[in-house]
Amino acid sequence: MASTTARGREKRQGRQSREPEGRMSLGQHLIELRNRLFKAVVAVLLGAVGGWFLTPFVLDSLRAPVSELAKVGGHTAELNFPMITGAFDLRLQIAITIGVVIASPVWLYQIWAFIVPALVRREKQYVWGFLGTAIPLFFAGCWFGWYVLPHIVGILGSFVSSQDTSIVDAKAYYDFVIKLIVAVGIAFVLPVFLVLLNFVGVLSAKAIIKSWRVAILCILVFCAIVTPSADVISMFLLAVPMVVLYVAACVVTWFHDRRLAKRQAKLDAEYGL
Repeated sequence: MASTTARGREKRQGRQSREPEGRMSLGQHLIELRNRLFKAVVAVLLGAVGGWFLTPFVLDSLRAPVSELAKVGGHTAELNFPMITGAFDLRLQIAITIGVVIASPVWLYQIWAFIVPALVRREKQYVWGFLGTAIPLFFAGCWFGWYVLPHIVGILGSFVSSQDTSIVDAKAYYDFVIKLIVAVGIAFVLPVFLVLLNFVGVLSAKAIIKSWRVAILCILVFCAIVTPSADVISMFLLAVPMVVLYVAACVVTWFHDRRLAKRQAKLDAEYGL
């Protein structure tokens, strides 16, 4: 009973400590960040527990491009674990990665809720639109990264002559794969953030469209980082859908701002402003 009363007192004090305009102090922002990070981490850890049992299937899928490389290249190509703990460490990494993917609805929501905490009732409906769009796009990005992975491995492996043996360090190979897949998945979600920041009034469509040169440059630099420099084809395979998503975000925000402008003009006409 006493603990319940104490919690109620803390909540009342928290509401009273906010400024009259509803803004939060720096300390409250840090507490909010800590709480949301804690929820996201717990969700990832729970997903990692289930992901541990899926690691054998993921390892088989990761091994497939390397095995195909051996068939096409006419030389030996295999994953290598140079340390006695290498196999365990790799399975642990895979489990955590699966946890990140499984918990994506949770941590995506936590990110959005922290960025725009003071939403009115109507704006809170945008959160569901955000989750309904961002989650499929995140998985689509992960799938696209996985789709181009064999092509990238084939391009890089083609430089090994048939007289040589390609012994691929398992951990380094997995780090390369994850950097590609997760980074592309997150990149596919970024246009959704632009749209929702526009919907809640943080960014205007004019500002988003005006920055198209910077956006395309950032997309190309990002694709160059996550793909090998020798594989220009994969770089453009990743860049094209990201540019399309950015253009789609520009179109959506433009129509949204245009609709708001018409509504405001109508209200001004009604009140004679």
